[in-house]
Amino acid sequence: MKRDTTDRLNRSPIHLLHRAGQCAGDIFHAEMKVDGLTPRQLAVLVTVSHNEGLSQTGLVERTGIDRSTLADIVRRMQRKGLLQRRRTKEDARAYAVKLTDEGRKALRTAEPLAKRVDDRILEALPGRQRDQFINDLVAIVDTLQKLSPQA
Repeated sequence: MKRDTTDRLNRSPIHLLHRAGQCAGDIFHAEMKVDGLTPRQLAVLVTVSHNEGLSQTGLVERTGIDRSTLADIVRRMQRKGLLQRRRTKEDARAYAVKLTDEGRKALRTAEPLAKRVDDRILEALPGRQRDQFINDLVAIVDTLQKLSPQA
C-alpha cells in the first residue's frame, strides 16, 4: 500500500508542484539576504519598478497574487519603507503604488540574489531543457489561470 501511495504522489502534478515550490522557497530564503524579503514581495518590487504608479488592481493582474494578500503585502512593504501608496486622481478608492528610495535599494540588492536562486533551481535540469521548462510553466500558469473559478 505504501509503495502505491508514493508512486501516485510522484505522478501527481499538484503534489510535485507543491514540493518544487517548497524546495525553491528554501533556496530563495537561503540565498536572499535582503531584510526578510519573500518571493511575492520581490515580485511586487519588480512589477512596481517596471510600472511606477500602477494601481493595486494592476499589481494583482500582473503578479497573480490575490487581492487581499496583495493589499496586505503592500501595507507591510509600506511599513518597511519599501513602497509608497497614494490615492489615484482617476479613482479616489484606488491606490497608485511606487517604490521608495529604500525600495529601489532593496531591489538592486535582491535582483542578483534572485538571479542566483533562479540559476540554482534551473541547474536541476540539463541546459537544453531549461528554456522548455520555463515555457511549460508559463503555459501551465496561463491555462490554469483561465480555468480558475476566480478568473
